[in-house]
Amino acid sequence: MSDSIADIRLQVMWNRLISVVEEQAMTLLRTAFSTSVREAGDLSAGVYDPQGRMLAQAVTGTPGHVNTMAEAVGHFLAEIPRDAMFPGDTYVTNDPWLGTGHLHDITMVSPSFLGDRLVGFFACTAHVVDVGGRGFGADGKSVYEEGLQIPILKFADRGVVNPTLLRLLRANVREPHQVIGDFYSLAACNEVGHRRLIAMMQETGMETLDALGDFIFTRTRGAMLERLAALPAGTWSSRLTTDGYDTPVTLAAAVTLGPDGVQVDFTGSDPVSRWGINVPLIYTKAYACYAFKCVVAPDIPNNWASLALVGVTAPENILNAPRPAPVSLRHVIGHMVPDLILNALAQALPGRILAEGAAALWNLHLSVRPAPGARGRRAEILMFNSGGMGARPGRDGLGATAFPSGVMTMPVEATEQCGPIIVWRKELRPDSGGDGQYRGGLGQVIEIAPMPGHEFDFSAMFDRVNHPAAGRDGGLPGAPGIVALDDGTRLNPKGWQHVPAGRRLVLQAPGGGGFGDPSRRDAKTYTAGMRAGSPARRLAAAGAENPRDREARRNDRV
Repeated sequence: MSDSIADIRLQVMWNRLISVVEEQAMTLLRTAFSTSVREAGDLSAGVYDPQGRMLAQAVTGTPGHVNTMAEAVGHFLAEIPRDAMFPGDTYVTNDPWLGTGHLHDITMVSPSFLGDRLVGFFACTAHVVDVGGRGFGADGKSVYEEGLQIPILKFADRGVVNPTLLRLLRANVREPHQVIGDFYSLAACNEVGHRRLIAMMQETGMETLDALGDFIFTRTRGAMLERLAALPAGTWSSRLTTDGYDTPVTLAAAVTLGPDGVQVDFTGSDPVSRWGINVPLIYTKAYACYAFKCVVAPDIPNNWASLALVGVTAPENILNAPRPAPVSLRHVIGHMVPDLILNALAQALPGRILAEGAAALWNLHLSVRPAPGARGRRAEILMFNSGGMGARPGRDGLGATAFPSGVMTMPVEATEQCGPIIVWRKELRPDSGGDGQYRGGLGQVIEIAPMPGHEFDFSAMFDRVNHPAAGRDGGLPGAPGIVALDDGTRLNPKGWQHVPAGRRLVLQAPGGGGFGDPSRRDAKTYTAGMRAGSPARRLAAAGAENPRDREARRNDRV
C-alpha cells in the first residue's frame, strides 16, 4: 500500500475515532440523572492509548474536564498495575489533585481489551449534584469539609459493581438516587465507547491503535509547531485582580512563546486562600492550554501532542494549591486564567485578542426545604448561568455565553422540575456590555423564588461583582454583577446565604468588556446593537407588552 493511500486510510480511522468518542459523550448526555450534565453538558469524554495518552476527545464537554482528564488517566495507570486490569473493569476517583480539581467531578476510566490484548482506555467526567460535606460552596476550610473523597479504586471489577462503594455513597450524599444514577451513566458512557472501538477495529482488521496513534500525534505536533513558528518569540506578563472571597485576589502570569513550545509561569499570584476558591495545578493547566489554543490553534485537534507543547509552572499559590486546601469553587478562579493569559498574548498579538468577559460561570446551588411549620419537599438544585463574553476584533461579544467553560444554557423548565422553585425571570440584561467599537456581550437577569411554603439556602459562587471585565484597545468595561433580594437587599457574591419564604433572589450577571474606541462604532450598528440588547426597547418598538407588566398581572392573579 502506498504511503498516500495509507495516510488516507489513517485519516478515515481518525475521523471514525472522533465519532466513537462523540457517541460516548452522547450516551452520558442521554442517560445522566443530573441536569448539570443532561442539560448543560458539564462533562467530558475521550479515548486514550495503552500509555494513557489522549488520542481524541468528544467535542461535547468543557476544557476544564477534557484537559484535566488528559492528565488524570496517567494517575489511574500509576495506581492500578497492568496485571490488575481486566475486561469489564471501571475505575473511579473524585480526588481534586488526581482528577479534575474538585470533589464534585467524578472521573471514570475503563480499559478496552481486544481479546486478551489491552488496546486503550476510555475516560469520562461529569459534575454530580452532591458529594456530601458542606455542599458546593466556598465556605469549607479544607478539602475534608467539602465532601466524600473517593481515592482511585475499582467501581466495577470484571463487570461487577462495588457494592461497598454504593453503600458509602448513599450514606454520605443528599441526593443518592441522582448521584448513583450518574455513576452508572458514566460507566455506561465508557462501555459504549469500548464497544464502538472494538467493532471498528474488527471491521478494519486493526490489531492495535499504535499506527493510528503515531499518525495522530505526528500530524498534530507538526501543525502546532508550524503555528508556533509564525508567532513572535518573547515573554509577556499580565496581572488580573478578581473579587476573591472576602478580599480581592490578584493573579499573575508570564507567557513565553518560542518555536518549540509555550511556557506559562504563574509566579506572583496571591497565596493559597483559606476559603474554597483555590485551584489545583491540574485545573490551572487545563485552562492555560485552552486559552493558548483558542487564539493560536483553534482548528487543530486537542490531544496529547497538542497539550504537550504547553508547559505550566507555579510555586505554591492560589493557582497551585496543595492538599488539603479547600478547592470546591476552583472553577471561579480557574475560569479567570484564560483572560489572564489572553491579556499577555494581546501584547504579543495586538489587535487580535478579544476583551475580558464575565469568565466565571454564575452557578447557583439551591438547597430547598419547607418553611418552618409548613409541609413540602426538599431538593438540591444546581443551575448554570452565564454573563457576557468580551467583544472580539471585528464583532460584538456574545451575550449570556459560557466562555471559557463552554457549558450550555440550562432551560428554565428543566430547572423547575428538579424542586419547589419558580424562575420568574431569565432574560438578557440591557446595556450591560461594555461600550466600544464592538460592544461586549450582555449579561442576564435571573429571578428565582421558592414555591409557597418553602425557603432555600443558596451557595453564591459569583465573580466580576467588584472587578468588572475590562475592555481592550479603548473599549469600556462591562457592567459589574449584582446579587440581591427583590427588596433591594444586597447579598455577598460568595458563600452560603438564605432566601426566606416570600422573597426572591435576583441575579444580574456581568457583561463583557468592549473592544476599540466607542467613537469608532458605526452609528447604525450602535443603534441596532442597543436595540437588540434591550428587551424593553425591542418590545416597545414592536408595540408589545413589557415582561415586568405581564409579571405584575400574573402576580395579581396569584
